[in-house]
Amino acid sequence: MSLTFQTLKHLSFAHSTVYAILLTVWLVPGLHTFEFVFGLAHGVGWILMCVLCLEALRSRVISLRLAVAVAVIGAVGPFVGSWEFIREERRRNLTAANTNER
Repeated sequence: MSLTFQTLKHLSFAHSTVYAILLTVWLVPGLHTFEFVFGLAHGVGWILMCVLCLEALRSRVISLRLAVAVAVIGAVGPFVGSWEFIREERRRNLTAANTNER
């Protein structure tokens, strides 16, 4: 299986969505079952993202900055990892546009 930047980006946004739902059900009293389910999904999702980002870093699919944002900060703030994917994509597009102009 080939790990691509776009696949990782979509997984990061899915993980951020799970985290947003977790925060929402945590704020609503009495939703302990949903807290457990989305908390577990967030934890397993974060571990999966760490493993995938380490492999992508080793394969030079993503930068070290992006891998750190997902693996280190992603445990408590997966939105940071998603934002870093957007920044990395913009940087790549800008670099490709500048290269094509020459």
